[in-house]
Amino acid sequence: MGGFGSGRGKFGKRTTSEMWALDVRRLRRQGLLSPSQSYVWKWSRDGEEFSSVRISIETDRLILNYRSRSSAGEWQLREHAVALQWTPCHLGGWRVWFQCPANGCRRRVAILFGGSIFACRHCHKLAYQCQREAEDDRSMRRADKIRERLGWELGIANPEGGKPRGMHWRTFTRLKAEHDAVSHASWLGTLEKLERVNRRLMSLGLDPIDNVYQDF
Repeated sequence: MGGFGSGRGKFGKRTTSEMWALDVRRLRRQGLLSPSQSYVWKWSRDGEEFSSVRISIETDRLILNYRSRSSAGEWQLREHAVALQWTPCHLGGWRVWFQCPANGCRRRVAILFGGSIFACRHCHKLAYQCQREAEDDRSMRRADKIRERLGWELGIANPEGGKPRGMHWRTFTRLKAEHDAVSHASWLGTLEKLERVNRRLMSLGLDPIDNVYQDF
């Protein structure tokens, strides 16, 4: 595991998808928060294990034992206690949280991310993956979500379909208007990128891409 708050990428921050996430909700669903339990939690990719942590459950806290190192350092054994907090739900029952163990934090969170210490997203200075997206990419993703709801083929370059059976016209009209707006924004962003490519090509004495606006 990497060091606490280390390893920024070219976008300035690492994202939550790049870290080892420990979700207290998942542990609870699998019945892994009962006192006196001890087990190894593993992370894998394509069927291959790439990291693990031993978890021991005590009353109102768990103990994490694992190894970590900085990018050029030696492996070190780590042990950290993470407090558990329980809050009542509005409709009955209880919800469990981690209390971030990083110095000066103590936030109540559902997910901790691994490093030299397991800590919350804020302490690791992590961004969500969607925060890395350009505006046109976000618009395209939103357009595809709407197309999926409407039963249309994904991809704003594909033809639009009609109103799904059973959907109210008011809902369909609202969704189509939103789809048209975000599709337009996505096309504009794509064209701006192509224009930048053309300017770069021309600065290098190369031929620009033809007919950038042809199909818009």
